[in-house]
Amino acid sequence: MFETIRNAFKIKDVRKKIFMTILFVILFRVGCYITVPGLSQISFEENSNMNIFGLLNSITGSALSQGTLFSLGISPYINASIIVQLLTVAIPALERLSKEGDEGREKIDKITRWVTLVLAIVSAVGIFLTLKNNYSNYVNTSWLGAQYAEFFATPGGQWIMGIYIVTVLVGGSMLCMWIGERITEYGVSNGISLLIFVGIIATAAQQLATTFAAGNWAEALIFLAGLVIVFTFIIWVDGAERKIKVQYAKQVKGNKMYGGQSTFIPIKVNASGVMPLIFAYALMSFPTMIIQTFVREDSGFRQWWTTWMTTAGNACGVVVYNVILAILIFVFAYFYSQIQFNPVEISRNIQNNGGFVMGIRPGRETAEYLAKVVSRITLWGAVFLAIIAFVPSILFSIPGWVGMNTASQLVSSMSATGMLIVVSVALEFNKALENQILMRHYKGLLGSNSKGFLR
Repeated sequence: MFETIRNAFKIKDVRKKIFMTILFVILFRVGCYITVPGLSQISFEENSNMNIFGLLNSITGSALSQGTLFSLGISPYINASIIVQLLTVAIPALERLSKEGDEGREKIDKITRWVTLVLAIVSAVGIFLTLKNNYSNYVNTSWLGAQYAEFFATPGGQWIMGIYIVTVLVGGSMLCMWIGERITEYGVSNGISLLIFVGIIATAAQQLATTFAAGNWAEALIFLAGLVIVFTFIIWVDGAERKIKVQYAKQVKGNKMYGGQSTFIPIKVNASGVMPLIFAYALMSFPTMIIQTFVREDSGFRQWWTTWMTTAGNACGVVVYNVILAILIFVFAYFYSQIQFNPVEISRNIQNNGGFVMGIRPGRETAEYLAKVVSRITLWGAVFLAIIAFVPSILFSIPGWVGMNTASQLVSSMSATGMLIVVSVALEFNKALENQILMRHYKGLLGSNSKGFLR
């Protein structure tokens, strides 16, 4: 990867794209430090341990815990993209748009932006209501700045402050979306993925710096060693794939002969990437967010849910939560593999081009064979995701590790989803740089050939 970056800086166009990427990333990080006027930093820190707040906080680079302009970050856009992607499979009109090339893609992108706006408003309202409801029915307004507390206590002040906070948070989220799209357009790789990557790395780096500053070197070094081992394991599985050999028969068309060569269909073990984890965590966190927002803290149902359906409950509740999470990971892994890989369509394309899988008859038998292979590989991919999802829990249970508050904070700063995202985005960025370099080499080669031809 370092060799790729060094070669990229030698090419002017690629170097310009890298600098544009760095510029937009810096702009994003600056927004993560601009505190929303009137909000108290302490309030978000106290609530950031909740499931939904903790997830948002890790993705935004601790922007939520500091009550900043980019508290929502890019999360609404991620959720909107997932929703639109799923609807594209379910709604024929959206499916037709996805197959209309650039024009259809632009329309889908516009729909995604509108869905992002709606989700950002819902998320901002949820944050405001959660903060308000968790402070003794508006009597304790320590989550507001001192100059706004008295105003909030007035009859109309609650509505005005709510509208103000929601507007600022939604505006910050839409600005994050704009920055991500500009990185995709003028920079290197996918901008949205890079912003998530930067947020997760920033959260872990802040916690790591705090640990070193406090003199807890041993815990920090153990954490880094474990992180390297987990990253190595993720990269190893990410590159694993099953190659299905396909042979194409020779065809004579006119005076030319086509075909006769063999190729293969690569099926990755973890083809669905981090999406099953995101779906599973989102499905487990969404009811918790609704309950924390609209159900009183002394409610029996809320206490039961916290005990049995979150990681904040007793030992049995944690086991129930992890079992349900593992089941959801398997379900979404198979669901997402069905969306990405259609055995019937692949089989039809192979047959139409005069190809066949070695030892398998073309048509229905090929489709059944491909479906069986994908099902088996998806099983191991789901097992891998489940193992990665429970790495933090396993680390917490190691004798001598329990009770280390700093170590627990370090592990929680880099969640299972975060580790997968960091590795995936880093590999994607490296691949994008290699493609940019390769494309410039092709252009240079064509340019030199054309000049020589003209001479």
